[in-house]
Amino acid sequence: MQAKPLDRLPVPLIRWYHENARVLPWRSDPTPYHVWISEIMLQQTRVAAVLDYYRRFLDELPTVAHLAAVEEDRLMKLWQGLGYYNRARNLQKAARQIMEEHGGAFPDTYEDIRALCGVGDYTAGAIASIAFGIPAPAVDGNVLRVVSRITGDERDITKPQVKTAVGEALRAVMPVQAPGDFNQALMELGATVCLPNGAPLCTQCPARAFCVACLTERTGELPVKAAKKERRVEERTVFLIFYGDKVALRRRAKKGLLAGLWEYPNELAPAPCPVEAEYLEDGPAGKHIFTHIEWRMRSVIVGAKTETLPEGWVWADRADLEQEYAVPNAFRAFQSAVEGRLGGEEGWQNSIFDMV
Repeated sequence: MQAKPLDRLPVPLIRWYHENARVLPWRSDPTPYHVWISEIMLQQTRVAAVLDYYRRFLDELPTVAHLAAVEEDRLMKLWQGLGYYNRARNLQKAARQIMEEHGGAFPDTYEDIRALCGVGDYTAGAIASIAFGIPAPAVDGNVLRVVSRITGDERDITKPQVKTAVGEALRAVMPVQAPGDFNQALMELGATVCLPNGAPLCTQCPARAFCVACLTERTGELPVKAAKKERRVEERTVFLIFYGDKVALRRRAKKGLLAGLWEYPNELAPAPCPVEAEYLEDGPAGKHIFTHIEWRMRSVIVGAKTETLPEGWVWADRADLEQEYAVPNAFRAFQSAVEGRLGGEEGWQNSIFDMV
């Protein structure tokens, strides 16, 4: 009887991985802390975008104890530009769990890793397998796509029961002596070869000889994925308020979208200017897409008549924006307008959205 596609996968996949894997810092030094930080950063974020953040983060917070103790505003500044800021908050909550419940030592069982704040099945499987050699599957979107194509699976990969079934199928074929390599190889294959949107590089794939989607020319049809719900659109007015060499910021609410971060004051359009103005000018427009909401923004440049601001707002100069206040990427479209007003003689060498 001919072996099933997944049964044939481990040997050529791991051989391919050893020959083709990208050199990445968390692979070169796969301690539990390093793997954990990298996996959280990589959620919905490209590897290229993570590399500098990963280095800077570990330079300042090299241990679980450092992460547990850092002030939240500094943590947000280190995370600025990566987006999905609750990832950083959950990292700190989990670090404090580790300090309180495990004496500062990273937990070494799947169950204890899975119990950490912000850690789901995929992340727990990745840490357990890569850092501790535990044969646990790590099933993310890349892995679901790879497995769906190799096996010709036509089930909807957005359904939790399908993800669970794929995990169990992988557990059955996972080499117990190399679970970390197996999981990383699947992730790598999905990220670099078995690409989405019907454009895989099948000639480079170690599974091409037995991949059902490749053999039947259905890579454009698989995986099957339910259509996303349409995003809600919000029209917003952003106020870039200047007084001398400072710009006004306010902190967002502690719960909800971009919780607790600093922003340029903005409201649903149309909106009146929130301060007494010396002058008003049209500023740049911008757009930012969140998971379920799209912001379409126009800006107004405001010259404030006095230093008086609403309660809780602050004035921030160039140094404050570079070192202290984390302004999320949603406001990147207004970067040039702000930097142009606050910049020194030679301008800013780095974007305020990239400084940490």
